[in-house]
Amino acid sequence: MTLTNRSVLKLRDEGYCAQVVERWNAFTKTRHDLFGCIDIIAIGQGKTLAVQTTSKTNMNARIKKIENNEYLNEMIRANWCILVHGWYKEKNRWRCKEFEF
Repeated sequence: MTLTNRSVLKLRDEGYCAQVVERWNAFTKTRHDLFGCIDIIAIGQGKTLAVQTTSKTNMNARIKKIENNEYLNEMIRANWCILVHGWYKEKNRWRCKEFEF
């Protein structure tokens, strides 16, 4: 199971409707995030969540990537809650550390 799949399942367990918005370009063999920084969009509980998923050790790089994104201010003005999910294993169980903008 990928880290993105883990985040989708976590969000669905929390009552959100979650969908992966990252796409794969088979020609260039690269992944493209929505607005350059979003892997998952989730809606529910009166909120829109925009989630970037990564490993816990790579969270700082993803946070900087979002901070430098040209669309960040518009996403915030649209009242999106922007999260970074950092996944790690602890005592043989997957855990998620969250950072919210």
